[in-house]
Amino acid sequence: MIDMLQFMAAPFTACLVLVGLHAYVGIHVIERRILFVDLAVAQFAAMGAVVGFAFGHHPGEPGSTAFSLVFAVIAAALFALTRVRHEKLPQEAVIGITFVVASAVTILVADRAPEGAEHIKETLSGSLLWVTWPAVLKVLAIYAVLGLVHWLLRERFLLISRDPAEAWRRGWKVRWWDFVFYLAFGVMITFSVEVGGILMVFAYLVIPACVAILLHAGMRARLALGWAVGALGSAVGLMGSYYLDMPTGPAVVVVLGATLLAAGVADLARGGR
Repeated sequence: MIDMLQFMAAPFTACLVLVGLHAYVGIHVIERRILFVDLAVAQFAAMGAVVGFAFGHHPGEPGSTAFSLVFAVIAAALFALTRVRHEKLPQEAVIGITFVVASAVTILVADRAPEGAEHIKETLSGSLLWVTWPAVLKVLAIYAVLGLVHWLLRERFLLISRDPAEAWRRGWKVRWWDFVFYLAFGVMITFSVEVGGILMVFAYLVIPACVAILLHAGMRARLALGWAVGALGSAVGLMGSYYLDMPTGPAVVVVLGATLLAAGVADLARGGR
């Protein structure tokens, strides 16, 4: 037991750092009804990492992170520009198409790079098990800055997420604020994908927020419940991964999925209020 706790200390702390910001941003994503934006931005970041890898920058190196950030910023600009007041196409359709195209480009680039297939696998499942304390502290510092940005701009972000028509009516530059939101989102995703991979990052963003929305209406209660679900799911997933010798990221995702299923059953049992 002691050996497991020592071995999993850094990965579990990394999970708590990721959940801390993802659970909050996930509520915004669900309110905006753009669930696939996480996958799309994460895929852009992964595409940047694969392109960087093709140029000789290995995952975790500054060059690889720089490529991922540039591609994530491109995604942020694209999604901000496609937000219009009167939609001809749902933005979710644009996001889905972007994800598919980015995935295809990633596969094509990886096909030309040595060990490209292995790199794609790593971007999906991540390398959480081997995360180091310096990496955890780096992500914590970056997330603290991003958390401060969200706190300072919370009124703008929340109104645009919940009632974009009112934001337009007030004369706000919604596209600009969307770009700021997606820019912070892209930075968050870039560093979280390096640690947890696309699958776990998407699960952290969406599942704790979904569970919280199913069970509570208030923002503070949702946030607290989202943090609790993410922390508990991470702990159980890491323990299962250690004792059953399973991939860590997918194990955490499965546990979180089971938690969402249980929350859905609980919501149905009380009449789906």
